[in-house]
Amino acid sequence: MNTINFKRPRLLIVGCGDVGMRLLPWVTRRFRVFALTSQPERRAALRAAGAVPIVADLDRPHTLRRLRGLAQHVLHLAPPQQQGDLDLRTRNLTAILPEGARVVYVSTTGVYGDRGGALTDESAPRQPRNARARRRVDAEQVLRAWALAAGGSVAILRAPGIYAGDRLPLERLRQATPALRPEDDVYTNHIHADDLAQLACLALFRALPGRAYNASDDTRMKMAEYFDLVADAHGLARPPRLSRAELERTVPPLRLSFMSESRQLVNTRIKRELRVRLRYPQVQDFLNSSR
Repeated sequence: MNTINFKRPRLLIVGCGDVGMRLLPWVTRRFRVFALTSQPERRAALRAAGAVPIVADLDRPHTLRRLRGLAQHVLHLAPPQQQGDLDLRTRNLTAILPEGARVVYVSTTGVYGDRGGALTDESAPRQPRNARARRRVDAEQVLRAWALAAGGSVAILRAPGIYAGDRLPLERLRQATPALRPEDDVYTNHIHADDLAQLACLALFRALPGRAYNASDDTRMKMAEYFDLVADAHGLARPPRLSRAELERTVPPLRLSFMSESRQLVNTRIKRELRVRLRYPQVQDFLNSSR
């Protein structure tokens, strides 16, 4: 069995957190998988899940040198560092990628900025409104430039709000954190963590070079409606509604930033090109299945 494993193509997963762990059962059947982690204590869990753990740190380039040329397939799931307009981690990663590699990068739909609730496909301009989103735009640009120079290919999955059974806003609901009233509310978009993991795997084989994909489900709802659905499913009170002016006085700036951009994502491309069949096409499907 070990001999067979060594003959399989190699895959490097960078940032093997929740989504990475969810996709490991699928990729370990097809690749010899190496998982980069900066936390030595995670080695046992990664090894038990079928990956070869490698302790290295995207913030310390010298620790990445031994990864140079390791794998021709790369899943880049790591977020940027928390400051600045440039994604230094992605820049450090591209320095050790082999020529001709195939990279799938999980970005964010925050790169589109505020679209005023408009339908938004992948051709929409990237107009990031905060440093967090600007770092993601930088990462996309760096990866595209690397692919052009190194004869590689990159596919970009732009993910919206990722949810799962352990990634629901239950604490927010228990604290009765207010939501926006309908006339001030924003459209929000979602993808279940299992479906995002599936999309990342499919993109390794089916994504077109240089292509961006809205990795979103079919849900069309405003943010407060989402909170209401989760509250009802878990027997919690629906959040109170406030005007935007009132909310700005009660909600921390970081949380408020997620309530200041409105867009309705169009996901035709993941269905047509990646040929995905979402496990949870809408948030309500997951909530119904978990009752």
